[in-house]
Amino acid sequence: MLTWKNDDELFALMKKDLYSAVIGDILDQMGHYHQFLPMAVQPIREDMVVCGRAMTVKEEDLPVTGEPIPTEPTFGHMLEALDDLKKNEVYLCSGSSPDYAVVGELMCTRMQALGAAGTVMNGPHRDTKGILALDFPCFSRGRYSQDQAPRGRVIAWRVPIEIEGTHVDSGDIVFGDMDGVVVIPQAIEKEVIERAWEKATGEKTVGKAIQAGMSATDAFHQYGIL
Repeated sequence: MLTWKNDDELFALMKKDLYSAVIGDILDQMGHYHQFLPMAVQPIREDMVVCGRAMTVKEEDLPVTGEPIPTEPTFGHMLEALDDLKKNEVYLCSGSSPDYAVVGELMCTRMQALGAAGTVMNGPHRDTKGILALDFPCFSRGRYSQDQAPRGRVIAWRVPIEIEGTHVDSGDIVFGDMDGVVVIPQAIEKEVIERAWEKATGEKTVGKAIQAGMSATDAFHQYGIL
């Protein structure tokens, strides 16, 4: 029987045994069909895995006036949101245009120092070399150096957000790997994780049977998995 005492044990178990596809399959089976973030949101290095509880961050664009950047740009509530991160949380930001980076090396350095699980951006990142050197899980829509200082600001955090049809509440589990980022609603997390673990274990059995010569048709009839 699958058990865990706390989030540390849960997330270690998930990173060891689960992957985005099997979690998504279970969510589909349970009638939750819109739990993946857009396909464009990818890890900045293919072997990165993020697993933790969402700390949602809402960004908005600012009008670009053509005036010089203020000496001390405020970034809205970005610094407050950043400092509010807790252990095992994922800084998950959305709401801005794709025209500027919404995370960089120094932000990731602070996240790592706070024990955060990683960051997921519905927008670009920058300072790629620095983030890679930190070995900190970062998922984004790609690399782009243009700064957010005169272009965007954080207006709220720990509030519900929606990313192209996927609803995310703070506290929901975020799991991402090279195949995608999936959100598990907190209210159903236990059932999803238990069923995903059972399916992942079953898939290993099916894989061995197919390697031994069993046909795909027979494997599906016997195990109900493919």
